[in-house]
Amino acid sequence: MTLHADLFIDGRWRPGSDGRRFDVIDPADLSVVARFAVATEADCLAAVDAAAAAQPGWAATAPRERGELLRRAYELLTAEVEQLAEVIVRENGKAWPDARAEASYATEFFRWFAEEAVRIPGDYRLSPAGDKRIIVDRQPIGVSLLITPWNFPAAMATRKLAPALAAGCTTVLKPARETPLTAAYIVDALARAGTPAGVVNLVTPVPTGPLVQLMIDRPEVRKLSFTGSTEVGRELLHACADTVVSTSMELGGNAPFIVLPGADLDQAVAGAMIAKMRNGGSACTSANRFYVHRSLHDEFVARMDAALGALTVGPGLDRANDLGALVSVAERDKVARLVETALADGATLRRGGQASADGAFYDATLLTGVAHGSTITGTEIFGPVTAVVSFDDVDDAVAMANDTIFGLMAYVFGEEREAIAVARRLESGMVAVNRGVVSDPAAPFGGVKQSGLGREGGFDGIAEFLEEKYIALTA
Repeated sequence: MTLHADLFIDGRWRPGSDGRRFDVIDPADLSVVARFAVATEADCLAAVDAAAAAQPGWAATAPRERGELLRRAYELLTAEVEQLAEVIVRENGKAWPDARAEASYATEFFRWFAEEAVRIPGDYRLSPAGDKRIIVDRQPIGVSLLITPWNFPAAMATRKLAPALAAGCTTVLKPARETPLTAAYIVDALARAGTPAGVVNLVTPVPTGPLVQLMIDRPEVRKLSFTGSTEVGRELLHACADTVVSTSMELGGNAPFIVLPGADLDQAVAGAMIAKMRNGGSACTSANRFYVHRSLHDEFVARMDAALGALTVGPGLDRANDLGALVSVAERDKVARLVETALADGATLRRGGQASADGAFYDATLLTGVAHGSTITGTEIFGPVTAVVSFDDVDDAVAMANDTIFGLMAYVFGEEREAIAVARRLESGMVAVNRGVVSDPAAPFGGVKQSGLGREGGFDGIAEFLEEKYIALTA
């Protein structure tokens, strides 16, 4: 398995122009996995120039050809799914089952958008006045800057690259500095699949903010697709204002998990373990606040306690472990501080609450007696911490669930008709009813309020990289 640790600009791997590198750390043992090239101002501008030069030719490429290239990338990565999963584990730290699942999920975006490339719709009709023919064409928006986070380094890259390429856009990918090796692996797969020079570029700029701003300010860049925190998303929206760059934003979450009276507790606990512990809780869709009806509270807590206690914690490359490391010691310590704050706010520690002495591990943790409105219910935890709030009235549960600036994901467990009725009342872009995960390449992924703008995946995903052009013809 070849690990690329260089920039990819205009079809070739190359070091940064000043030779600097940064360490990529394995969070399980804090060893250095690789030293990755730093992208300078000159490198970032070269990547934009390469994408701009390739844009006309790529936009003119037949949709079938674009789709077949994505299909080849899908087939390459499917054959190498375990190698991709290993790269994810080594730089991200997550448990093997999570990494393996992410690798498979990531490849599916190439398959889905390989099929969508040939289905870009248009419109042709007579105007109501009868004086003209209305043609609506959809064309690639242009050079697209794609910024991805560390928590799903493969899936977030393919979820952006696949629709951009299918639409006919050239790209500059900027992965998180914690996890550049996974992004490089995916870029290499695209290169091996036959992607023309300049269509896909990879940079890791240092310092990040000023150099991202530099790329956004280039008139050739017409699209920014960002996944990350709401705080950084706000800054990027400001950065895009001067040149009116189109933005897609998948930002932070604070997902409520509501257990209604009469819910099937076997189903609810199984769903909670997926919704909370998938990826060790480091997911924007992760259940963050558990609102459990008082009639079920004690039994739910007891069952969650047992389920969390059965998890094995350790390095992700040991495939027997259920819970891996957080991405860094800094992330581990942030989670630990949140738990300490919750206890100071009056919560009770039922299980866990311990950070490891070696590596970025944090125990599966269960907090009860949590008050709605406390710090932990208003903060995206991004770790393996379950915080339980009891409620008596369903209307109160809905009000507490909606009491947030975020609106990405929500979970509801209960009798199906009542659960769907509650789901419709939740201010959230996505709701899972009696299940612990919703993500699917064929479904539109995104939030409302300060959880984002636009959608990724589904039929909507490719539309984010297309612009409508109206052409009027004399009837």
